[in-house]
Amino acid sequence: MAKFKTSEGKVSPLGATYDGKGVNFALFSAHATKVELCLFDVSGAEELERYEILTNDNNIWHIYLEDAKPDLVYGYRVYGPYKPAEGLRFNPNKLLIDPYGKKLVGKLIWNKAIFGYDVDSPDKDLSFSSLDSAAYVPKSVVVDDAYDWAGDVKPAHKFEDTIIYETQLRGYTMLQPSVPDAKRGTFAGFAHSSVINYIKWLGVTAVEFLPIHAFFGNRHKKGYITDNYWGYESFSFFAPEQSYLSGNDLNEIKDLVKTMHQHGLEVILDVVYNHTGEGNHMGPTLCYRGIDNSSYYILNPDNKRYYYDTTGCGASLNVQNPNVLRLVMDSLRYWVQEMHVDGFRFDLAPTLSRQHNNFTQESGFMYAVAQDPVLQEVKMIAEPWDVGYGGYQVGAFLPGWAEWNDKFRDNVRRFWKGDPGQTAELASRVSGSSDIFNYNNRDIWASVNFVTAHDGFNLRDLVSYNHKHNLSNGENNRDGSDSNWSWNSGEEGESDNQVVVENRILRSRSLLSTLLLSFGTPMLVAGDEFLRTQMGNNNPYCQDNALTWIAWEAITEQQKHFASFVRQVIRLRKKLKMFERHKFFTGHPIDKSGYKDIAWYTEAGKEFTTEDWHDAERRSLGACAYTGSKFVLLILNANFKAQSWKLPNLPEKLSWHLLLDSSQGKVDEKAAGSGKLIEIPAWCVALFEIKK
Repeated sequence: MAKFKTSEGKVSPLGATYDGKGVNFALFSAHATKVELCLFDVSGAEELERYEILTNDNNIWHIYLEDAKPDLVYGYRVYGPYKPAEGLRFNPNKLLIDPYGKKLVGKLIWNKAIFGYDVDSPDKDLSFSSLDSAAYVPKSVVVDDAYDWAGDVKPAHKFEDTIIYETQLRGYTMLQPSVPDAKRGTFAGFAHSSVINYIKWLGVTAVEFLPIHAFFGNRHKKGYITDNYWGYESFSFFAPEQSYLSGNDLNEIKDLVKTMHQHGLEVILDVVYNHTGEGNHMGPTLCYRGIDNSSYYILNPDNKRYYYDTTGCGASLNVQNPNVLRLVMDSLRYWVQEMHVDGFRFDLAPTLSRQHNNFTQESGFMYAVAQDPVLQEVKMIAEPWDVGYGGYQVGAFLPGWAEWNDKFRDNVRRFWKGDPGQTAELASRVSGSSDIFNYNNRDIWASVNFVTAHDGFNLRDLVSYNHKHNLSNGENNRDGSDSNWSWNSGEEGESDNQVVVENRILRSRSLLSTLLLSFGTPMLVAGDEFLRTQMGNNNPYCQDNALTWIAWEAITEQQKHFASFVRQVIRLRKKLKMFERHKFFTGHPIDKSGYKDIAWYTEAGKEFTTEDWHDAERRSLGACAYTGSKFVLLILNANFKAQSWKLPNLPEKLSWHLLLDSSQGKVDEKAAGSGKLIEIPAWCVALFEIKK
């Protein structure tokens, strides 16, 4: 490789930027004393050249290489004090990826050279490693962002029209028979027509991918017996996971997004900016720790050798530092502007919104998002809890944000499990959870309603297991939540008892019907629509195998029928238009007629009284809602037996018309007239609307 002619370059943008004539490199480090840019062959195996970066303006080290082109492979060596007790962990023997690198080459090889300290020393991380890590770590690659986006139109679904479908990109197509073998588990595989057409057929409007940023795999090389699968150990916020590319071209991601947009599907990314894969003080030095440990991570103020951690993953990313906050914001804008994604779900979002270790709406991150014109155009969804002090913040995010609502999950699960004392809370959950989100003029869609997620039991296991079965994870069944609010219907695990099987199917239909007919933004987990099982494993984060992959060819006719039912309910939700409502219900009359925007009815056809609300043994609820265009009546019966139900009286010439019976045909539609007494089957959701 010929030596490049160099010049100072520019401080912005950060990262490696190709301008048609050369490449500008810019790296933030506030405490480094020296930075070297290292160039490698195309495989990343051999270091060819090294350039000392001589210019540092405002803590940005920058250099320009004339005639350098895309596909150039590079990394950094950063010099400075190695004083772990003071939070400084510089070690130029460690080759570091670019925090702004948009592509990686080479695999991480778990070797003692990737640690900044001598792993064999009794002093552990206080010692210093002289081993060179370059042979064992991925390298960054210069890219050209040019792409033909002609014809791409973002679906731009309103939040109130959104139905989210959460999935792991790899596992969705690993067993998809229509996808060519070489493309299974990749962006190109997901873009296959068989995949897109199925999702379109189902009727959801957005696909939310578990993390696709480059992350740690091969956990067995860290002493674990299984691999990382979900991807919540990101070590780059720009570069995608290499194993998700079928080739070597980033345009594969853009092709997928463009294809999904053509079919009216939005792309939402689950992003993990709260921590990195470098972990705690005993973790490897791959990027941020070696570039400027005390800037990128929040240190323990009492002992800077250690980290302040609100994530449970070793160390919290320090977005209170303006340069680290800039990294996060630049990453978000990159994925919107260059990759055209439509939204983000933020893992452990309170960690990003802390000031002096306390959550606040006045955090730099919250304010930066609120004023950013690019991010105003996409969906922002918070997982509103972390494991730090005061970390549970459901309902506390600013207007414009949606939030995962675990109270909806737990209450709906318990109601359909048959637990006492759930009905009063259910009224709030199905009507948008105003007790949580109705402040500061927030909209009703702010509640992201879900019954299942990637974390925890999936739907089939929720009705088939009383206890988690996680032994295959290799942690003696200690991992995963014990608070599942599940019920196995009488037998643990798979069963051929038809009474048990029928009960599970009835409750599964009711659970998803409740989800899809509640106000707020519904989220489904891929596979729940046809009752896929994970054999009782409620924490399959490390199961990159058939346990978590969707077995398309094993889907039975009964499962296909269930998927058709789910599709029917989704279509009904869209057709009714009732969920386009923005504001929360008040319970007050809508006009002089005296009819309320929402009212709650008992099986006697009367509105709930105070005594009814406090009846812990009540397991049924009727909700009559007015949406501006029509009245609907939703009846939920979680009793073990059918229940006689008197439909509310209506003015002359009006009658109740049955739209949905989750028990599949056991409600007598002909009897559903004004003031008529009908029978609602056990474990059933029924929906009616008023017609002449």
